[in-house]
Amino acid sequence: MANDMIVMVGTVGQGVMRSVDSGETWRRVGIGQGIYSDALVRVLTNHRSQPNTIFAGADRGLLRSDDAGETWQSVDSPLSDYCVWALAIDPVDPNIMFAGTGTPDPATIFRSKDGGTTWDQRPVEVVEECPAVGVPRVTGIAIDPENRQSIWVGLEVDGVRHSVDGGDTWTSINGAIPNPDVHNVAVAAGPPKTVIVVVNNDVYTSADDGATWDRLGINDVFPMTYPRGISVQPDNANVIFLTIGDTTPGRTGTIMRSKDTGKTWDNLSLPVEPNTAMWVVNTQPFDPSVVFAGSRYGYLYRSDDGGESWTKLWREFSEISSVIWVPG
Repeated sequence: MANDMIVMVGTVGQGVMRSVDSGETWRRVGIGQGIYSDALVRVLTNHRSQPNTIFAGADRGLLRSDDAGETWQSVDSPLSDYCVWALAIDPVDPNIMFAGTGTPDPATIFRSKDGGTTWDQRPVEVVEECPAVGVPRVTGIAIDPENRQSIWVGLEVDGVRHSVDGGDTWTSINGAIPNPDVHNVAVAAGPPKTVIVVVNNDVYTSADDGATWDRLGINDVFPMTYPRGISVQPDNANVIFLTIGDTTPGRTGTIMRSKDTGKTWDNLSLPVEPNTAMWVVNTQPFDPSVVFAGSRYGYLYRSDDGGESWTKLWREFSEISSVIWVPG
C-alpha cells in the first residue's frame, strides 16, 4: 500500500480518525487540534480544486480544516445550532455549498455563497416528526454536474426535495417514489444523465430530471435489501458504487457496482465479511481507481483498481459515518 494518502474517517462519537500514511497508522484528531471530545461527525467533504480544505458536519454545527485535517476550526454560523448531516459543494464553483441538518434538530437546508463562511437557511418545508427516526434528517444532497442550478435532497423519513433555481425555491417529489425513507441521492452525468434516489428498500433512477422514475426492484437484483451509501466514479460517470446490508445495523453487507448508470449491477467480493451493513463509500478525482468503503460498525476497506479487488485495513473504528482521502 503506497504511503501517499491522507485518509480521514468520520465517526459517531470519536470525531475524526486520521492517517497520514494511507492507513498504516491512525490517530484521533484531538481537542488540541480543534475538534471537541467525542464529537459526532456525520459527514466529511471537500472540493476537487481545494483538496486540503475539508468540511465536517457534526452535532455542533460545521467544522473546517485548511490543512488536510491536521487542525480544525468551528464555523460560526446559524449551523452552529444544528446537527449537520449532509454537505455538498458545487462541482465547479467551491464558493457554492449546501448543508442539510436533522435529528435531533429540525431538518432544513442551508446555502453558502462564499465557500462556507456565511450561511442562509432556504425555504424547504419538512415535517417536524416522521416514522422510524422521529425527527427527520437530510441524508443526501446532490448537485447536478451538468445543470448546477438543479439540486436534489433526500430526507429520512420525508422524501425528496428538488430545486431548479440553485436552492432559492424547492418542490417535493411525491407519488413516483412512494417510500419517503430516503438514504441517499446522487446525479451521474452518464450518458444518459441519471438521478439516483436510494430508499431503505430499493433504488430509483430518472433519466429525465425526475419527470419519470424507474424502480430497480432490489429483491430481484441485489443479494441484500438495505442500501445506504452511493458514490459516482469521478472519471467515468457511468460507474456507480452502492453500499448495502441485510438491515440496520445488520449482520453483514456488501458493495454493489454498476457500469451502466444503474441499469445492471455486480456484487463486489470483499476479503473479510463485514460485521454490519456496508454504510459508506467514497471516490476522489485525484485517483478515481481508489475506492474506500466502510461498514456501519467500523470495518474499512480499500480498492486500488476501481472495485475489482479489495483489502480490509487493520484499524477498526467506532460507528463510521463517512470516509474521505486526499493526496499526501
